[in-house]
Amino acid sequence: MTRAALRTAVACAVLAVIYLLGMALEAGLTDYVQRIALLAGINVILAVGLNLINGTTGQFSIGHAGFMAVGAYGAAFVGVQIAPALHAAIHVDALANALTFNVALVAGAILAGFCGFLVGIPSLRLRGDYLAVVTLGFGEIIRILFNNAKFLGAATGYFGNDPSGLPTYTSFFWVYAWAALIVVLVHNLTFSQTGRSLIAIREDEIAAEAMATPTTRLKVIAFAFSAATAGIAGGLFAHMQAGVRPEDFRFEKSIDMIVMIIVGGLGSISGAILGGIFVAVTLELMRDLQQYRLVLYAVLLVVIMLVRPQGLLGTRELHHLLRKRPKSGKATGAA
Repeated sequence: MTRAALRTAVACAVLAVIYLLGMALEAGLTDYVQRIALLAGINVILAVGLNLINGTTGQFSIGHAGFMAVGAYGAAFVGVQIAPALHAAIHVDALANALTFNVALVAGAILAGFCGFLVGIPSLRLRGDYLAVVTLGFGEIIRILFNNAKFLGAATGYFGNDPSGLPTYTSFFWVYAWAALIVVLVHNLTFSQTGRSLIAIREDEIAAEAMATPTTRLKVIAFAFSAATAGIAGGLFAHMQAGVRPEDFRFEKSIDMIVMIIVGGLGSISGAILGGIFVAVTLELMRDLQQYRLVLYAVLLVVIMLVRPQGLLGTRELHHLLRKRPKSGKATGAA
């Protein structure tokens, strides 16, 4: 079996497992638990994408909620506009819905990635905390723009042309299929020659430049790709909520993303996955505590930072830890 055929078979097997698992969860779990599972998958996409910038490349972005907002509004708007044409051309509703949903997600990702490219070109030429300031400003500017965009519902949010809101296309299968795809893409990028250059930038940017590494170009590419993944997560979130509101993308959302990768371990894809699931589950389980929820959440984070300051996995990957180490040396018998 060729390598391409093997990869295709593995991809089909993974999709089949996700589909069957989704059917089992939808049949055996309450809507509330299903919502937590969807939020966990969306958080995984956000954390893995942000880890490429903050962890692998060593930059510091604190405004990724802005890119998520661009993807959410872009996917929602494009989906509403193209749905009638696709349903008229494709008479199978399930196929038309799937095509509408995924085209809308890709459109939102492209818009978010383009915004990341525009933000990254001027700011990533600088060093220090400039990127954090620029991304923070971008996130707030985007939220205020959507808050005043009347054709997108302004402060009340965008819910499409149907009074019931956007079609809730988001399902366990689509969330985790996109999560698996993004994890694979980020993993392949991280452990490629480009990924090694990004790690070199993180360790010592001056030395990387001395070795003829195009640092600015690589940082902009990584930043735009990270923004595009946030756009995918935003589109999934919008269709899960049946609508999107500016207040969904406040500064606290960006902080939650940073918490995900810090808890999991900066520079670890597996850690980002664990951190995304941790934040989704923890915040939802504490929802009934009302005013004490965020206080207990902060205390829990402080405890984690004291006990495990490098995060759950540090910079290591889970499959590296699970791999058996070869035995060192041979047992010597008595002379």
